[in-house]
Amino acid sequence: MDNAIPELDSISRQLMSLERPKKPKMLVVDDEPDNLDLLYRTFRRDFNVLRAESGIHALEVLATEGEVAVIISDQRMPEMKGTEFLSRTVPKFPDTVRIILTGFTDVEDLVEAINSGQVYKYITKPWDPNELKAVVQRAADTYELLKQRTEELHRAQAQTALLATIVQVAQESPNVEATLEPIASAFGRNFAADGCILQQVEGNQLGAAGTYSAVGDTENWLEKDPLVQDAIASRKLQVWVNTPGTTPPASIEQYQASGLQAHLAIPIIYRSDVLALLSLQWKRPCKLREDELKFIHLSAQQIALVLTTTRTHQ
Repeated sequence: MDNAIPELDSISRQLMSLERPKKPKMLVVDDEPDNLDLLYRTFRRDFNVLRAESGIHALEVLATEGEVAVIISDQRMPEMKGTEFLSRTVPKFPDTVRIILTGFTDVEDLVEAINSGQVYKYITKPWDPNELKAVVQRAADTYELLKQRTEELHRAQAQTALLATIVQVAQESPNVEATLEPIASAFGRNFAADGCILQQVEGNQLGAAGTYSAVGDTENWLEKDPLVQDAIASRKLQVWVNTPGTTPPASIEQYQASGLQAHLAIPIIYRSDVLALLSLQWKRPCKLREDELKFIHLSAQQIALVLTTTRTHQ
């Protein structure tokens, strides 16, 4: 059944095409302005460098800017040591990689911070620029790996929750109409969609009013959308992404009026019959990998079983 989603890799690239590469964020903290400026100049080409002259100010910067990939902090600063500052960032930003700069051996503080996982590495002053760049690059790579693993874990948990919802709906819904809202809601949450519509299909046409469920502030204009018509006719997933040079299908004004950036139209098929149409809509850049598209296809098959089973016992 994999041929029901053609060119998965190509579709995934389209959905990720809106995501422009961004420089990772770095926070440098030092009470000496010259050191702060030197660190900024050293890393500004490869990082979005934020600066703070104290641990207290650095905490304020993080509260405003959010998570950063790497923090470089001086150890000896007024009011708050670097190790104390870094320890206070751990609960909220566990994946951030932390580096300490020290001009002398403060062994006890550094060993405790490193052993507790609060500090990735320490660099002695004056530092060697090439050594520091190498350490920071490894730190950034470590951060990306941690984020990837965290995202994969969250994705697996969300997918398990989605399948559990589908199974629960199959067991508890008294009729087909009652299945639509909980499934649409679960899909919208799982894929962080701004809008999600699940609408029945009858005779290769979208069902009448009242046979669909919309999630979010979503107007249902699917019957006017050629993308949906193509999905039903071809029985294959269809995608539209708002990239430079593209226009909405057949000048669908609703795409532009609603500010859509991406739209997936997924036919729900059972034994070659299209039972329903699932629409996922995003108003911001959307990233879906090939494995996520395969999961959508698997979930669509589960929905088809739910709808068929519910109709049989209705």
